[in-house]
Amino acid sequence: MLRQGRRALLAAALFLAWHGLLLLFLWGRPGAPPSARLRAEAAAGEGARLLPAQLLRLAQDAEAELRLQRDLLLQIQRLRRHKPPPKPAQKPTQKPPKPAQKPPKPTQNAPRPAEPPVIPVLVLACDRSSVRRCLDKILRYRPSARRFPVIVSQDCGHAETAAVIASYGAAVAHIRQPDLSDVPVPPEHRKFQGYYRISRHYRWALGQVFRTFRYRAAIVVEDDLEVAPDFFEYFQAVLPLLEEDPTLWCASAWNDNGKEGLVDAGRAELLYRTDFFPGLGWLLLAELWDELEPKWPPAFWDDWMRRPEQRRGRACVRPEVSRTMTFGRKGVSHGQFFDQYLKFIKLNDRFVPFTQLDLSYLKREAYERSFLPQVYGAPEIHLEQLQEEPAPGPGPVRLQYRGRDSFKALAKALGLMDDLKSGVPRWRRPRTGRATTPPGAERGFFGGLSVVLWVFLGGISSDLLFFLRGEFCRIKKK
Repeated sequence: MLRQGRRALLAAALFLAWHGLLLLFLWGRPGAPPSARLRAEAAAGEGARLLPAQLLRLAQDAEAELRLQRDLLLQIQRLRRHKPPPKPAQKPTQKPPKPAQKPPKPTQNAPRPAEPPVIPVLVLACDRSSVRRCLDKILRYRPSARRFPVIVSQDCGHAETAAVIASYGAAVAHIRQPDLSDVPVPPEHRKFQGYYRISRHYRWALGQVFRTFRYRAAIVVEDDLEVAPDFFEYFQAVLPLLEEDPTLWCASAWNDNGKEGLVDAGRAELLYRTDFFPGLGWLLLAELWDELEPKWPPAFWDDWMRRPEQRRGRACVRPEVSRTMTFGRKGVSHGQFFDQYLKFIKLNDRFVPFTQLDLSYLKREAYERSFLPQVYGAPEIHLEQLQEEPAPGPGPVRLQYRGRDSFKALAKALGLMDDLKSGVPRWRRPRTGRATTPPGAERGFFGGLSVVLWVFLGGISSDLLFFLRGEFCRIKKK
């Protein structure tokens, strides 16, 4: 602070010296006008008057700065007096914990757990308010609303049915077929108008699922079907088979000959490949719809699906015990087959964890390696032996037929559905692409290969239970 005071005095002395020199210069300047000399004298006098005030201000500033520095010094000294002394370093009583190891960085190729696929359930409805029974069971057994969204597509414009569907709220998506007009049909098909409308509805609804909603697979169910407890488990398990095996084109929950007494209810986990398109609760991929949509038929879509041009040598997966049953006698078919066959179909009542089972045996190569030796290793017997004699043992036997009439007689005797679609029985197994007829077998009346039927025999006393296990070859029409 003393040094700053000396600087202030020096500055004041320089200021006075400067003004004195300036005054002498102005006074001694030759020819200077009186007015200039007077102005210089006035300025010098004003500077002399201002000098004490400036010196006083500088002294006050210096004193304030000195007080501030003194206060800061006193504050530092007080803090030093109150600061506690540092504690002496103590030895640790236990070992310090080891630093946590960083988890290994995942490699780029590390597989991520696959999310379960989303498989919508498309319910085709029209004018049956009993669709409530169908939807109640679907929603009851559905394991996840996100993975199995339910889409109800309604045709016919039936108000009561629409009200039933709407009562489920957000649990289902309700879409409506916009075209309710009659379909132009040939004169000879006027009584089949209902079949034409159904085919049109199927095309529109499947188009919505795969084109508008852009799903990659779908389960198709009609409004008169009731589903089993493991309905969703079954379709979730067989979906990868359809995606991996090009010789499979669909999976069905239905067994056309799944009547009580014709199935092994104790082995509900059994699945088969079949040439016949069963329908009645079936799964298809978007790629199959890409193939079928451009040529979709105006009517009788299910029989059209069974034709060789559509099937193209491919098979469907179907269960030993059906995962659907129909309760709808009312319909365009007026109860055809319902009273005789359909109402007796056994619906599976126990849950099978299909997703935990190895289903690779259903792929074509593995299936042929396992199934065909069992068929052709079974002894051949005649129907008369089956009906009149005691069972020849606990193992399977083989029956053969040669032509349509022989097939119908055999099917009627065994209580099976005896109709053929495009030469394919409803319980036919897929051919293998090579001659599978046993040596010495004769060709049938229709120019096809002989058919081998494997029937498992069992029962008590004279009661026989027939469990169908067949391998069938193509029957070509004459």
